[in-house]
Amino acid sequence: QRFDDLGGTTRKVGERNLKNIDGEGMEEERVAVAGGVASRYALKAGRIKSEDILICIDVDAESMVEMKTTGTNGRPLIRMECVKQAIILFVHNKLSINPDHRFAFATLSKSAAWLKKDFTSDAESAVASLRGLSANKSSSRADLTLLFRAAAQEAKISRAQNRILRVILIYCRSSMRPIHDWPLNQKLFTLDVMYLHDKPSPDNCPQDVYDSLVDAVEHVSEYEGYIFESGQGLARSVFKPMSMLLSHPQQRCAQDDLDIPRSLAKKVPVTEAANSVDGNNIQIIS
Repeated sequence: QRFDDLGGTTRKVGERNLKNIDGEGMEEERVAVAGGVASRYALKAGRIKSEDILICIDVDAESMVEMKTTGTNGRPLIRMECVKQAIILFVHNKLSINPDHRFAFATLSKSAAWLKKDFTSDAESAVASLRGLSANKSSSRADLTLLFRAAAQEAKISRAQNRILRVILIYCRSSMRPIHDWPLNQKLFTLDVMYLHDKPSPDNCPQDVYDSLVDAVEHVSEYEGYIFESGQGLARSVFKPMSMLLSHPQQRCAQDDLDIPRSLAKKVPVTEAANSVDGNNIQIIS
């Protein structure tokens, strides 16, 4: 499925069941219904593990592109500023759900590099790591191999502590497809991607970049990995997917079945009921 260049469209992938190496996940049950047999899915009982979340931020020159949203000073926000704000909100919200979640940060230029290697549950320490983050002035192709290697190593440490590791990659390049060299049989962590890009033009290829990112998610993710994209240049196109990434990998449905948050334009219409009480018609929301 090609992404909508207005943003917000999710990927279309083949049907998959949610499973992990411990056998937890979604379990199919056959249920007798009128006229046939239907399938339903339910989570097996099991402990939901605390997360170690590695957030990797693209610091390519395209992360400095101006957005359509203006800041408090009346000037347009740049992608990097908006991403920082969204991450700070994400960290605080995630810790309000479970104070035991931990965060570390990396940057992506030609390859990945640590920004803050030690995972922490301290929000102030996590936020402080982002204050000095800045972008490069040049553009280049990104190699995700080192990011995946670091994540795999950290995932082994997390497993030993009965935790799981997730990588959130925020990618901003419209003409540079990411590459990686990673074996198919190593799925030790979950990969989520938020892709912020320019509109398609003769000078860029955001569709090809998006396809490469989808392949990366499918290639490395232990649990269901989500990928969101937007070429709108609006702040809500950053904050909305970050709020959806609050979902725990062990509790996710397949992204193809994801229908939240729902648009207010698609709300159920108000209908007039035929019922009457004391001679007065009553309006019912169906």
